[in-house]
Parts: sequence; C-alpha cells; structure tokens
Amino acid sequence: MTQPQQQAPALTPSMPLVTVMAVACGLAVANIYYAQPLLDLLTRQFGIGSGTASLIVTVTQIGYAAGLVFLVPLGDQVNRRRLITWTAAGTGAALAAAMISPGFGWFVAASFFIGVTATCAQIMVPMAAHLAEDGQRGAVVGRVMSGLLIGILLARAFSGIVADIAGWRAVFGIGALTMFVLAAVLYRALPEEASAAARMSYPQTLRSVAALLRDEPTLRRRIVYGGCGFAGFTIVWTALPFLLARAPYHYGETAIGLFSLLGAAGALGANAAGRLHDAGYGRRAVAGFMLAAIASFAGMGLFSTHVVAIVLGLFFMDLGVQGVQILNQSTIYALRPEARSRITTAYIGCFFIAGAIGSALAGVSFELAGWPGTMAVAGLLEAAALGFWATER
Repeated sequence: MTQPQQQAPALTPSMPLVTVMAVACGLAVANIYYAQPLLDLLTRQFGIGSGTASLIVTVTQIGYAAGLVFLVPLGDQVNRRRLITWTAAGTGAALAAAMISPGFGWFVAASFFIGVTATCAQIMVPMAAHLAEDGQRGAVVGRVMSGLLIGILLARAFSGIVADIAGWRAVFGIGALTMFVLAAVLYRALPEEASAAARMSYPQTLRSVAALLRDEPTLRRRIVYGGCGFAGFTIVWTALPFLLARAPYHYGETAIGLFSLLGAAGALGANAAGRLHDAGYGRRAVAGFMLAAIASFAGMGLFSTHVVAIVLGLFFMDLGVQGVQILNQSTIYALRPEARSRITTAYIGCFFIAGAIGSALAGVSFELAGWPGTMAVAGLLEAAALGFWATER
C-alpha cells in the first residue's frame, strides 16, 4: 500500500517544529561569523599579520558562496531532511578541525568548509516554505528567518565573550558540539519529505538557477530590493566599530560587540513582516520597511555623537532591512514551488554579492567622508530601492 506523498504536512500549527527550525538556522549561520571578532587574537596565535588574518573571513565567505551555488540547489533534488542533517554534521566536523588547528593553513582550510556547510540554513528556509500552508507561509518564513538573522547578529558577541573567558579554541569546540547535537535533533524533528521537483541531472540543476533569474522578473526585482538594503546593512555593521572605538565613545571590543543585541531586537520585530504578507499588505509593507531603514541611516548620520541616536538607528535599520528580506522571500517562494532551493541560491547568492560590495564601500566611504558620509551612501542605496519599488505594478 503506497503512502500519499504529495500532501506536505502543515507546519504552521506545529510551533515546536517552527522553533526548532528557527534555532537551527541561527546556529548554523552563526558559524561563519565566529572568527571575525577573534582576528587580532588569531594573529598572535599563528604569528601572522592583520592582512593575512583577514584571509580567514574571505575564505569563509568564499566557502559560503560555494555552498550556495553547489550545495543548496540539491534541496530540490534529494530528501531535504537527510541533506540538512548531514550538512549540519559536516559543520560540526569543520568546527572541530578549526579547534585543533596546529597552524594557520589548517585553520583557513577548516574555515572554508565551515562556510560551505553553514549553508544548511539556506536549505531549511525553503523547506519551511514548502511545508507551510499557503495562507501562513509568510508567518512561517518570518519566524524561521528571524532565527537565522538573530544568529548572524549574536554570533560575534558570543565569540568575543567565550574567547575572553576560555580562549579562542573553546569558541569552535562549543560550536562543534552544538552542531553535532543539532544534527541529531534535526534528524528526529524534521519530517520526511521528498522533493516535488522533476528529476534532473546535477549539471541541469545548476544551469536552471540561471534560467530562473532569466525567466522570473519578480525574482530579479526582489533581488534589487533586498540587495540594496543588505548592502546598506553591511555598510553600517562594517563601519560601526570604527565609529564606536573613537571619540566621543572610546568603547572596547566587548562593548562594541554587544551592540549586535540591538540588531537582534530589530530582527524580532521584523517577524511581523510575514504576517503582513499573509494578510495581503506585502507590497505596501515593503515601502514602509524601506522608509524605516532610510530614516535610521539619516538619524545615525546626523546625530553620530549621540549614543541614543545610534541605538535607535540600529534597531530601526535592522527592522527595516530584515522586514524587506522576509517579505521578499515570502513572495519569491510562491513563484516556483518545485524550485524553492534553486530560488534561494539565486536570491541569496546575489544578496551575498551585494553585502560584499557594501563591505567594500564602507571602508572607502568612511576613509573619505567619515561616518556621516558612510550613512549617506547607505541611505542612497535604500532610497534607490524605494524608487525602484515605485515602478512596481
């Protein structure tokens, strides 16, 4: 007797499962940010210069991009539960390798595989969208994405605090243990579900990502919305340590890292974006969240010597940028239900490129025009996205 496999289980009523997926996404993606606050410590550990140490971040990002291109599309081909479980276990193995690194080369190689396997978070998000009922998809994606975003924002604070207490190897050791436990939890918690996509060869699957970009104008439009906002987001978080380390603040690394808690609060607020999408207010909500981000950039630029303005600005920036992100993904996952993992590759891949451009712009703009000029660049990018939104029919 065959089992009915076409009917996906409704995820929305199962709040424990939604919570597990949200926490798992946050824990998975956090791994690519653990090394960032430790670069100065690692230069002393391995006897290298600061320029060489920056390769750790670069190689981790390259690994993440490789995972987006070569691993995430498999979510439309194979059983997602098994793919996610094995990828999470792979992250644990890569973190363990980083923990025991005898030298810099070993650590860089481990960092690459940490980046590759951390993309299991980007396999879980389309899985959540696939399992959710149509009328609740935005809310479910919003909850899961909130977990992912909070993981990004809290990773640096966690890494800095643990390293201060127990050393840098403890950061990666705790991360490895966490990912092994998480892999076991996900294997038990995630439903067994087969891909709805027609069977294609692996090269055909990769080529179809480019076809989606070509054939789906809504996907291209949403990439512009999200990419401009995320570039502004990375501009702020890249330049913020330079601002806070100087007069009038003179904050230390731990205090600077704790500012990420403000971004986490904003990401939690952005969870409402999914509900707005489900209620039919998605298009207008995009403009509202963009305006919140633009106002935050303006406030932080004009009142850069007032910590209250920075605090409020970070909150509303994250609220705006992450709100648009959740609305974008709620929209694009409805385009091709059978291709949600490949849509994720196309969208997040371009999103990732925009973030890299934002990081580069942050250094140049801060050097040339200081913090106010840097905020002006971020605001102009978001304003360009809002202007493009005005052309949407």
